[in-house]
Amino acid sequence: MSAPLLAIRDLVVHYGVIRALSGISLEVPEGRIVALIGANGAGKSTTLRAVSGLLRPTSGSIEFRGESIVGRPVHEIVALGIAHAPEGRGIFLNLTVRENLELGAYLRRDRDGIESDRERALTLFPILKERRSQVAGTLSGGEQQMLAVARALMSRPRLLLLDEPSLGLAPQVVDRIFQVIQEINEAGVSLLLVEQNANMALQVSHQAYVLETGAVVKQGSGRELLESPDVRKAYLGE
Repeated sequence: MSAPLLAIRDLVVHYGVIRALSGISLEVPEGRIVALIGANGAGKSTTLRAVSGLLRPTSGSIEFRGESIVGRPVHEIVALGIAHAPEGRGIFLNLTVRENLELGAYLRRDRDGIESDRERALTLFPILKERRSQVAGTLSGGEQQMLAVARALMSRPRLLLLDEPSLGLAPQVVDRIFQVIQEINEAGVSLLLVEQNANMALQVSHQAYVLETGAVVKQGSGRELLESPDVRKAYLGE
């Protein structure tokens, strides 16, 4: 077995005196979609923020391609091949769609590659292609989420961290977002997905972990958890 692309071991994170993660361990194999599901406050977003360098862990290890990234600056983690599309989108509302995409590639100097990736990102989301000169603050919520994902792809990541990509979106937009998640993965990008819509997340994920109060309480393939009576009762409303 080859080493995982991302390996988290015994990760502990505090917000002040509050313990947000209590020694979780998980892996993202190369080329896979891994989902984190659980209630609000379970530690899902905290996990992503620790991986992308926005939070400094209290203890434990995070390795990407066999190399420790704990304590590395955010821009170095991006340069290594990790992109983070955060909850709440985090796009620049006063800039155009095109300008937001340009900022997603701020560490790159290969102009031809950037242009090619921008066109590829806009092909994934044709509505953004139509609105490339539009100010991002005038986009709908669904279009802003599409832009957040497209901007993250502009750094050409090997691992994409997606935090609640379907939150607050209309059902037809949610369907498109999850189609794109699969298309991104088929293009060779691994994903660590945090998603309240557990049903959709488990349908597209190869592996999944259930978090409760900062701890992993269950793990398995997406299909295994989708068929688990405990998971169905707790997270799928059955």
